Amino acid sequence: MLIQSRPGEAAVSAHDRVYRTLRGRIMHGEMPPGQALTLRGIGAQFDVSMTPAREAVRRLTAEGALTLSSSGRISTPELSNDRIEELASIRALLEPELASRALPRAHMALIERLQSINATVSEAVVKQDAVGYIRSNLEFHRTLYLRAQAPAMLAMAETVWLQLGPTMSKLYGRLNRTEVPQHHRLILAALRAGDEPGLRLAVRTDVTQGLRMLVQ
Repeated sequence: MLIQSRPGEAAVSAHDRVYRTLRGRIMHGEMPPGQALTLRGIGAQFDVSMTPAREAVRRLTAEGALTLSSSGRISTPELSNDRIEELASIRALLEPELASRALPRAHMALIERLQSINATVSEAVVKQDAVGYIRSNLEFHRTLYLRAQAPAMLAMAETVWLQLGPTMSKLYGRLNRTEVPQHHRLILAALRAGDEPGLRLAVRTDVTQGLRMLVQ
């Protein structure tokens, strides 16, 4: 028996597809700071009408992933130094707490998974692949934080990552990385040792050191 879609289901599906794809691109630094978008352009790119494009932009604007000027111009955020410092401070408070909550559940399989992701980070560094680096770096952190079993806190962290995505791409270009961040190794060592203070310090340093270079 065929199941007919209810009115609005197709539009919801289209909107969700546009939202999730744009969200991933922004979070992973595929769009530079200040890149302009239009509803017409989004609609054409995703082959959707203006309604799902508009709804996706509305959600992303609410999350701080896009900015909407008084004239209606849509763009990725260009963060001031004060804003970068604020978001870095939020990461410094939130992510060590997530890591600390994850520590009691950091079994060997998790550590091996994190090591594997870190190898992907290393490959992206060697290839000078900024998007691949940002994506795998965030995957490293998210995989650890999922073990905290604190979904509200993780959602807050992801919102910060989303707002920082374009800036992270800019930062990667400035750092010109040639090796994997050493703090990931320190995070892994602290997890193996069950060293909660060491884990907090390694995470805090890892998530803030680079960002604060942008405001110096």
